[in-house]
Amino acid sequence: MEQQERADVIKRLKTIRGHLQGVEKMIDEGKNCDEIMQQITAIKSSVEKVGWLIIRDHAADCLMAEPMTKDEVNKTIQRIAQFLK
Repeated sequence: MEQQERADVIKRLKTIRGHLQGVEKMIDEGKNCDEIMQQITAIKSSVEKVGWLIIRDHAADCLMAEPMTKDEVNKTIQRIAQFLK
């Protein structure tokens, strides 16, 4: 992963951490369910975006690396497919 991409992923993960802490605080304070669910939806979306960044980078690194056997290509595809579930 390139330095800029790594920095972007780390920044996004820190933002997600902040949102999670915010949800924890909202629950502690007894905020209403709609507000909490809105934050959880935002967190889910953010986690998916980070996942895609990592998957894209991983796939590019794996597929552009040294020549791969058919089995290695299949394993890489399976790892990507696992994320898509």
